[in-house]
Amino acid sequence: MPLTKLQFRPGIVRETTSYANEGGWFDCDKIRFRFGTPEKIGGWEKYSGATYLGTARELKPFVALDGTKFNGVGTHLKYYLEAGGGYNDITPIRATTAAGDVTFAAIDGSSELTVSDNAHGAIANDFVTFSGAVTLGGNITADVLNQEYQITEIVTDNSYKIVAKDTSGATVTANASDTGNGGASVVGAYQINTGLDTTVAGTGWGAGTWSRGTWGSASSLLAVGATLRLWSSDNFGEDLIINARDAGIYYWDKSVKYVSPVGRAVALSDLAGADSTTPTIAKQVLVSDRDRHIIVFGCDPENAIGTQDPLLIRFSDQESPTTWQSLPTNTAGDLRLGSGSEIVTAIETRQQILVFTDVSLHSMQFLGPPFTFGINLISENITIMSPNSAKAVDDMVFWMGMQDFYVYTGQVQKLPCSVRDYVFEDFNDTQAEKVFAALNSSFNEIWWFYPSADSDEIDRYVVYNHQQQIWFYGSMARTAWVDRGINEYPLVAATDGYLYLHELGLDDGQNDTAINAYIESSQVDIGEGEQFSFIRRMIPDVTFTGSTAENPAVNFILQTRNAPGAAYSTTSTSGVTRSATVPVEQFTEQVHVRLRGRSLALKLESDAVGVQWRLGAPRVDIRQDGRR
Repeated sequence: MPLTKLQFRPGIVRETTSYANEGGWFDCDKIRFRFGTPEKIGGWEKYSGATYLGTARELKPFVALDGTKFNGVGTHLKYYLEAGGGYNDITPIRATTAAGDVTFAAIDGSSELTVSDNAHGAIANDFVTFSGAVTLGGNITADVLNQEYQITEIVTDNSYKIVAKDTSGATVTANASDTGNGGASVVGAYQINTGLDTTVAGTGWGAGTWSRGTWGSASSLLAVGATLRLWSSDNFGEDLIINARDAGIYYWDKSVKYVSPVGRAVALSDLAGADSTTPTIAKQVLVSDRDRHIIVFGCDPENAIGTQDPLLIRFSDQESPTTWQSLPTNTAGDLRLGSGSEIVTAIETRQQILVFTDVSLHSMQFLGPPFTFGINLISENITIMSPNSAKAVDDMVFWMGMQDFYVYTGQVQKLPCSVRDYVFEDFNDTQAEKVFAALNSSFNEIWWFYPSADSDEIDRYVVYNHQQQIWFYGSMARTAWVDRGINEYPLVAATDGYLYLHELGLDDGQNDTAINAYIESSQVDIGEGEQFSFIRRMIPDVTFTGSTAENPAVNFILQTRNAPGAAYSTTSTSGVTRSATVPVEQFTEQVHVRLRGRSLALKLESDAVGVQWRLGAPRVDIRQDGRR
């Protein structure tokens, strides 16, 4: 009998049973398809040895006029500018006290300090930097006090606690001599309030774990409207505009602020020359590439600064970050959407800006004077999962909705998805705000990272190859991603405080281990009716091009079943098995196996360092066997 070629359709299909998907692939992790065949994905390596505080959900690479390369990194605690491998804290300051408004109190034998400051406005986890303090008299010296601290507990509106530390970060314990209050010259500089790292499912009474705090304590009641800290950022020339979602809008001026150390961003409304109508709160900010207007979405109107309108769009005068009052002599203005309850996100393409609300999609286009921008309703029949779940590819925009995937190519269409149920039936809806889309242009892929049902943090991804129009998926904990461009490889944030360059190397540079990759096919009939078949050998076809291991190998696993519901890995009494694992190396010509069954599935897996593989078209020698 001639050898039978094992060749499967590209892409993973989970919308049917494995048996119904004959001739296709059914399961995988950390693989992709190129030219219709599966291969192991590329590895990742640390971008630098430095770390940042918090979980990063925004990355913004850009280059200054002098050639300095920056990466903006927005976390739930801070906003950084990475340059040369180090992280410069540019988190804005929201308030600075007058000298003497801050005092300290220590307790003998404790590292906790109580800080008093009337109407401090801080919340737990906020950061404050003290200066001008003198020793408390013992171990709590001026050097201990005059540095940045993270607030550990809010006692009242007028006091909070910190844990004393020395300049190396080691905890310092007060002694009986620490009876002072820090002196009359202490100044506290408070950074903007930190955000949440996990979306709160419900707010107010009863939110959170039962009995996690004492009766009436601050931890028992949560602020209404508390949402995940997400940032948006864009360049205005070599400067940077950043916005904490549903909070302030800030401006970092490279020419003024890039000193040693890098200076902090300031409120847009505090810039020199900013008019009194400058917006102070928004859901998102971007700079229109074509006409150089700063556009803010879901912001405060001219006549009610400080009061957020979730459907309002405002834009500055052309080429000006400080002129926002709409006058006949400038191009500043506003638009208000008439559909939906809030703006979720805005995505810029080559021709227009697409604006998503919770139920509709709008097109915003530059018209020129006197109207500047116009807006048209495209669809009122869409959903979108999160502010970061859409990604533009030239003039196409792909996004994840509540139970479907969509694409806009001049009109809105649902994307046929062969793994739809697999994704949405194992999905943590309470953490949907964390979902983000990523472009991997080298492989024509859109990745969506999302949390599975049992995880509060992102641990899965699903990929759509828009060139081949196929889907596949896997497991990976990532929180932000920007495509190659300014950086040679995709720059990606993980949950450990490091940035990684993806598609670089072959291994897991986060854990210094191999990448465990596999792909498994659906069943293929090899026997009809009562007839069984016998497999006695296999001719493997796999390339290890690009591998760095001396003897790269991948496991070929051939599995047979007698019926669709039967188990694979069983052994018959005659010694003929229904599962055979065969290590295939670079120059393996053929392998002999002894398999018997009515259907066959193929699985490839690798778990060794330095291995890269791509499957070809292996063949098996199938002989007819007896009946049941």
